Amino acid sequence: MAQLAMKSDSMRSRVSAAEWNARVELAALYRILHHLGMTDLIANHITMRVPGEPGHVLINAYGLLYDEVTASNLYKITLDGDVVLKPDVDLGLNPTGYTIHGAVHSVREDAHVVIHTHSAAGSGVSAMRCGLLPLSQHAGLVERLVGYHDYEGVALNFEERDRLIANLGSGNMLILRNHGLLACGRTCGEAFIYLYRLEMACRIQVAALAGGLENGLSMSDAALENTRQIAVGNPGLVGGKLQWDALVRRMDRIDPSYRE
Repeated sequence: MAQLAMKSDSMRSRVSAAEWNARVELAALYRILHHLGMTDLIANHITMRVPGEPGHVLINAYGLLYDEVTASNLYKITLDGDVVLKPDVDLGLNPTGYTIHGAVHSVREDAHVVIHTHSAAGSGVSAMRCGLLPLSQHAGLVERLVGYHDYEGVALNFEERDRLIANLGSGNMLILRNHGLLACGRTCGEAFIYLYRLEMACRIQVAALAGGLENGLSMSDAALENTRQIAVGNPGLVGGKLQWDALVRRMDRIDPSYRE
C-alpha cells in the first residue's frame, strides 16, 4: 500500500511560509471538489503557482483520490514536469497534468490556479454540437466567457499546448470537446467559482435537454445581458471569496486533515 504523506512538520520545514499556506489552500480545493462530486477517481489535477517561485507549481501525486490530498503530499514541479520537490509518497506524476496545466501557467501570469475536471455533466456538454446554451442563470453568468478546444486524444503531446492556449485566450473557462472542463483564476476561490458555475450550467443543460433539444428554453437577450452585467459589476460574484470561505469552513468541520 502506498505511503500517503510525510509528517506535515517535515514538509513544512522544507518550504517557505508562503508556500506552506498555498499548499494548505490547494489541498482544501482538492477536498472541496471531492465533496461536491467533481472527481474522476485518481484522474484530473488542480495546480497552483508557488508564491515567489516563477515557473514552479504544486500538483497532486498520481494515484491519490482527492480526499487523500494533503498540504504535505503535493509535488512541486516545473511547468514541463521536472520535479523540484518530491513528497514522501510512493507515487509519481501523471504527465497529462503538466501538459495541460503547464500550458496555461506558461502564458497566463494571472492564472495562479488551474482546475481540470471530467464530470459527467461537463463531459456531456463537451460532446454536444451546440455547446453551452443560455438555459439557466448559471449559464447566463458564464456562457459568453467560455472558449472551446477540440479533442486531440489523451493530452500527452506538448505540441497541443499552443492550440489549447490559443483557445483559452484571455478567458478563464474552457470546454475541452469530448473531454471535460477547465477553469483558472487568480485565487483558489476565483478558479473554483468559475468552475462551479460552468459545472452547474452543464448539469442544468443536461437535465433540461433530457426531453430533446427542441424542449430547451433559452433566456432572452435582455435577460442574458442583465445577468452578465450583474456579474461584471459585482467583483464579489466573480472572485468567489464568500463561497470559498464558507466551503473551507465546511472542510474544517468534515475533515481538517488536508492541512497536514
